[in-house]
Amino acid sequence: METLREKKEETKKPTTIRISGAEAIIHCLLAEGVDILYGYPGGAIMPVHDELYKFQDKLTHILTRHEQGATHAAQGYARVSGKVGVAIATSGPGATNLVTGLADAQIDSTPIVCITGQVPRHLLGSDAFQETDIIGISTPVTKWNHQITTVEEIPEVMAKAFYLAKSGRPGPVLVDITKNAQFDELDFSYEHCTGVRSYKPVPQPNLEAIDTAAKLINSAKKPFIVFGQGVILGEAEEQLRALVEKAGIPAAWTILGLSAMDTDHPLNVGMVGMHGNYAPNVLTNECDVLVAIGMRFDDRVTGSLDTYAKQAKVIHFEIDPAEINKNVTADIAVLGDSKETLNLLLPKIKENKHEEWHNTFKEKYKIEYDAVIKDELHPTKDGLTMAEVIKEINLASEHKAVIVSDVGQHQMIACRYSKFKQSKSNITSGGLGTMGFALPAAIGAKMGAMDREVVAIIGDGGYQMTIQELGTIYQNKTPVKIVVLNNGHLGMVRQWQELFFESRYASTVLSNPDFVKIAQGYDIASKRVSERKDLKASVEEMIASKEAYFLEVKVEKEDNVFPMIPSGASVSDIRLK
Repeated sequence: METLREKKEETKKPTTIRISGAEAIIHCLLAEGVDILYGYPGGAIMPVHDELYKFQDKLTHILTRHEQGATHAAQGYARVSGKVGVAIATSGPGATNLVTGLADAQIDSTPIVCITGQVPRHLLGSDAFQETDIIGISTPVTKWNHQITTVEEIPEVMAKAFYLAKSGRPGPVLVDITKNAQFDELDFSYEHCTGVRSYKPVPQPNLEAIDTAAKLINSAKKPFIVFGQGVILGEAEEQLRALVEKAGIPAAWTILGLSAMDTDHPLNVGMVGMHGNYAPNVLTNECDVLVAIGMRFDDRVTGSLDTYAKQAKVIHFEIDPAEINKNVTADIAVLGDSKETLNLLLPKIKENKHEEWHNTFKEKYKIEYDAVIKDELHPTKDGLTMAEVIKEINLASEHKAVIVSDVGQHQMIACRYSKFKQSKSNITSGGLGTMGFALPAAIGAKMGAMDREVVAIIGDGGYQMTIQELGTIYQNKTPVKIVVLNNGHLGMVRQWQELFFESRYASTVLSNPDFVKIAQGYDIASKRVSERKDLKASVEEMIASKEAYFLEVKVEKEDNVFPMIPSGASVSDIRLK
C-alpha cells in the first residue's frame, strides 16, 4: 500500500511524454515562449525542420536566404522586442555562416540562441560530409556553447541556453545537436533554468559604493553622464531620466545607448565617440565627475586612453565585472543591474541645475551647428546630403520609427540625426561593425514590433552584402522600408583614404547595379531620388505605404562625416572639417 509520502513525491514529478529529440527541441522552444525563429534547412538539422512543419500553427519558421541573415534577423527581433532571438542552421557551412552574427551579438550583448545540426555521434571527428567543429569555432564569440550528443541532454541544455542568453549581461548561445540525438527518443519533461552553479549574472550592489557615488555627484561642479545600451537592457530608462533631471546633469549617449533617452530632452547633449557631437566629446576632458552608465568605454568612444578624462573622477555603473577597469580606471565601481543601482542612488541625490555648465555645452553646440550641422541639414549645394534624408524620415515618421542602420558613413549620420521618443528604436551593429547587418536585422525588428514603422538605412556597399534577403521580405510580405544612400563608394573607407591616404581611393569605388530594378524583381515598390525637390514627397510616400518599400537616394559622393576624432587621437582633438 502506497504511503502518503510516496503519493506526494509522485505528484512532484513533472509530466513526461515519449517523443523524439527533434520534437523535444520544439517543445523546449515553445516552453521558452518562442513564437518565431529564423533559419535555413539542411541534412543535419532536417529532423528539427520536419517537426517545425508539424508545429507551424504554434511556431513560425522564417526561411532566410543565408544563415548570416538568420542571425541578424534574430538580433533585430531581440533588440526591439526585448526577447531572446532564435536562429537555426545545419552543420558545416550552415553553422559557420552563423559565426559573424554570433560575434556581432557577443560584442553588442544581444540575447540570441542558435541551434545547429551536427553529424551523428559516431561520425564526430571523422571529417564526415559537412562536419565542422562549430563548438571550437564559436567558443570565442559566444557567451556559452554546448554540443548535445545524446537525446537525454536536450531539455536541460536548452533550458540552460535560454537562461544564459537572457540573464545578466545578455549574449549569444549556440547549441549543436548531433543527428542521432534528434532521431532518438526520450521521456520528455521541461523545467526552466533558474540558476547555474558558479554563475552570478547580477552582482549584488555595494551600498557603500552607491553612497560614495552620490556624495561625489552631489559635490561635483561639472558632472557629466555617458550612458550606453546597459540602460536599455536593464530597462532603466525611467531611472536615467530621473537622475539626469534631479541632478541637472548633461547626458550623452553611445551609439547603442541612443533612444534610451528622448533625443530632444533638454539635458540630452548628443553622441560621444569618433563621429559624435563636438560638445560632449570636448567637454569629456573638462568635466570633474564622469558618470558612465551601462557602457564599456569602447575605443571609438574614448579615443586615446592616455588623455581621456584624466581630470575627472570616474563612476562606473556596470553589470559585468569584467568591464570595470578594463579600459578606463574607475574611482568608484557600482556593480549591479542598472535599474536596481540607479533606484538605490536616486534618493541620495540632491537637486541641482548646473546652469553655467549647461551653457558651456550650448556654446560648443553652436560652434558645431555653424561649422557642420547647418550645411548638412540645410545644404545650399545641389547634391543631396545624407543628413537631410534622415531629417525627412524623422518628419514623415513623426520621430516614432525604429531606425535600423548598417555600417559606415550613413550609420554615423543616422545616429547623429535620427530623432527618437521611444526606447529600443535604434538598432545597429556597434562593436563589430558588420556591413550587411541592416537588411536582415530590419526584417527581425519588424517582426518583433509589427505595430511600429521600421526603416532600414543602408549604404550601397553594405546593401549588396545581404541583398538576397529581399527574397525573405518578398516571401513573408514583411512591410519594412529600405533606404539606400548611394554615393557610389565604400564611403567611410573612402573618407579615411581622402583624409589620411592622400585621396588614393584603393578598392572603394563601386560600379553598382540598378537597385530599383532588383527591388522590383522582388515585387517591392521602388523609387529613385536624385534631386532635392523630389525627396520630401518620396519619403512621405514610402512611410505611408502599408507594404515593403525601397527608396534609393543618390547622395554626394564625397560627403564626409564630421565631426571626427582621428584614430588614436584625444577626444579634445575632434575635427570639425
